[in-house]
Amino acid sequence: MKSERYKIGREKLAEVGGDQGDKIIEALSAIAPEFADLLVEFPFGDIYSRPGLELRSREIATVAALTAMGTAAPQLKAHVHGALNVGCTPQEIIEIMIQMAVYAGFPAALNGLATAKEVFDERDISVQN
Repeated sequence: MKSERYKIGREKLAEVGGDQGDKIIEALSAIAPEFADLLVEFPFGDIYSRPGLELRSREIATVAALTAMGTAAPQLKAHVHGALNVGCTPQEIIEIMIQMAVYAGFPAALNGLATAKEVFDERDISVQN
Protein backbone atom coordinates (compact mmCIF):
# COMPACT_ATOMS: atom_id res chain seq x y z
CA MET A 1 0.00 0.00 0.00
CA LYS A 2 1.37 3.40 -1.02
CA SER A 3 1.70 6.32 1.40
CA GLU A 4 -0.47 9.43 1.47
CA ARG A 5 2.57 11.37 0.19
CA TYR A 6 2.66 9.03 -2.79
CA LYS A 7 -1.05 9.49 -3.53
CA ILE A 8 -0.76 13.28 -3.34
CA GLY A 9 2.39 13.12 -5.47
CA ARG A 10 0.70 11.06 -8.18
CA GLU A 11 -2.14 13.58 -8.33
CA LYS A 12 0.27 16.50 -8.76
CA LEU A 13 2.38 14.57 -11.24
CA ALA A 14 -0.74 13.87 -13.30
CA GLU A 15 -1.63 17.59 -13.28
CA VAL A 16 1.83 18.63 -14.40
CA GLY A 17 3.09 15.70 -16.42
CA GLY A 18 -0.02 14.09 -17.82
CA ASP A 19 0.88 10.96 -19.77
CA GLN A 20 4.55 11.99 -19.81
CA GLY A 21 4.71 11.69 -16.01
CA ASP A 22 3.27 8.18 -16.12
CA LYS A 23 5.83 7.16 -18.75
CA ILE A 24 8.70 8.50 -16.67
CA ILE A 25 7.54 6.66 -13.54
CA GLU A 26 6.96 3.41 -15.47
CA ALA A 27 10.42 3.55 -17.07
CA LEU A 28 12.09 4.37 -13.77
CA SER A 29 10.15 1.67 -11.94
CA ALA A 30 11.65 -0.94 -14.25
CA ILE A 31 15.16 -0.18 -13.02
CA ALA A 32 14.77 1.56 -9.64
CA PRO A 33 11.25 1.23 -8.21
CA GLU A 34 12.18 2.75 -4.86
CA PHE A 35 13.63 5.79 -6.59
CA ALA A 36 10.46 6.08 -8.69
CA ASP A 37 8.45 6.21 -5.46
CA LEU A 38 10.82 8.84 -4.07
CA LEU A 39 10.43 10.93 -7.22
CA VAL A 40 6.66 10.88 -6.78
CA GLU A 41 6.71 11.48 -3.02
CA PHE A 42 9.34 14.17 -2.61
CA PRO A 43 9.10 16.72 -5.38
CA PHE A 44 5.46 16.14 -6.26
CA GLY A 45 3.98 14.96 -2.96
CA ASP A 46 5.94 17.26 -0.66
CA ILE A 47 7.02 20.26 -2.75
CA TYR A 48 4.59 20.69 -5.63
CA SER A 49 1.63 20.29 -3.26
CA ARG A 50 2.76 23.07 -0.91
CA PRO A 51 0.68 26.22 -0.71
CA GLY A 52 2.24 29.50 -1.73
CA LEU A 53 2.86 28.96 -5.44
CA GLU A 54 0.49 27.66 -8.05
CA LEU A 55 1.70 24.95 -10.43
CA ARG A 56 2.28 27.42 -13.25
CA SER A 57 4.78 29.41 -11.15
CA ARG A 58 6.48 26.23 -9.99
CA GLU A 59 6.94 25.12 -13.58
CA ILE A 60 8.33 28.53 -14.60
CA ALA A 61 10.91 28.21 -11.81
CA THR A 62 11.69 24.62 -12.77
CA VAL A 63 12.11 25.39 -16.47
CA ALA A 64 14.41 28.29 -15.58
CA ALA A 65 16.51 26.17 -13.22
CA LEU A 66 16.84 23.24 -15.61
CA THR A 67 17.71 25.58 -18.47
CA ALA A 68 20.37 27.24 -16.32
CA MET A 69 21.83 23.88 -15.32
CA GLY A 70 22.41 23.05 -18.96
CA THR A 71 22.93 19.36 -18.13
CA ALA A 72 19.40 18.04 -17.74
CA ALA A 73 17.84 17.98 -21.20
CA PRO A 74 15.51 15.01 -20.57
CA GLN A 75 14.20 16.61 -17.37
CA LEU A 76 13.89 20.00 -19.09
CA LYS A 77 11.90 18.38 -21.88
CA ALA A 78 9.51 16.82 -19.35
CA HIS A 79 9.06 20.16 -17.60
CA VAL A 80 8.52 22.10 -20.83
CA HIS A 81 5.64 19.68 -21.41
CA GLY A 82 4.59 20.30 -17.81
CA ALA A 83 4.73 24.07 -18.19
CA LEU A 84 2.47 23.85 -21.24
CA ASN A 85 0.14 21.51 -19.35
CA VAL A 86 -0.34 24.02 -16.52
CA GLY A 87 -0.95 27.07 -18.69
CA CYS A 88 2.37 28.52 -19.82
CA THR A 89 2.44 29.65 -23.41
CA PRO A 90 5.20 28.67 -25.82
CA GLN A 91 6.27 32.31 -25.99
CA GLU A 92 6.60 32.46 -22.20
CA ILE A 93 8.80 29.36 -22.25
CA ILE A 94 10.99 30.92 -24.92
CA GLU A 95 11.27 34.12 -22.87
CA ILE A 96 12.28 32.14 -19.77
CA MET A 97 15.12 30.58 -21.75
CA ILE A 98 16.19 33.89 -23.25
CA GLN A 99 16.28 35.33 -19.71
CA MET A 100 18.59 32.48 -18.67
CA ALA A 101 21.15 33.60 -21.27
CA VAL A 102 21.90 36.54 -18.95
CA TYR A 103 22.47 34.39 -15.86
CA ALA A 104 23.55 31.00 -17.19
CA GLY A 105 25.13 31.91 -20.52
CA PHE A 106 24.26 31.57 -24.16
CA PRO A 107 25.08 27.84 -24.43
CA ALA A 108 22.58 26.98 -21.68
CA ALA A 109 19.91 29.16 -23.31
CA LEU A 110 20.62 27.69 -26.76
CA ASN A 111 20.36 24.15 -25.43
CA GLY A 112 17.13 25.04 -23.63
CA LEU A 113 15.63 26.54 -26.77
CA ALA A 114 16.55 23.43 -28.76
CA THR A 115 14.81 21.28 -26.15
CA ALA A 116 11.75 23.54 -26.20
CA LYS A 117 11.62 23.25 -30.00
CA GLU A 118 11.57 19.44 -29.69
CA VAL A 119 8.57 19.67 -27.39
CA PHE A 120 6.79 22.21 -29.59
CA ASP A 121 7.38 19.98 -32.63
CA GLU A 122 6.06 16.91 -30.77
CA ARG A 123 2.93 18.83 -29.82
CA ASP A 124 2.58 20.42 -33.25
CA ILE A 125 2.88 23.91 -31.77
CA SER A 126 3.83 26.68 -34.15
CA VAL A 127 5.66 29.58 -32.54
CA GLN A 128 4.94 32.94 -34.10
CA ASN A 129 6.93 36.10 -33.44
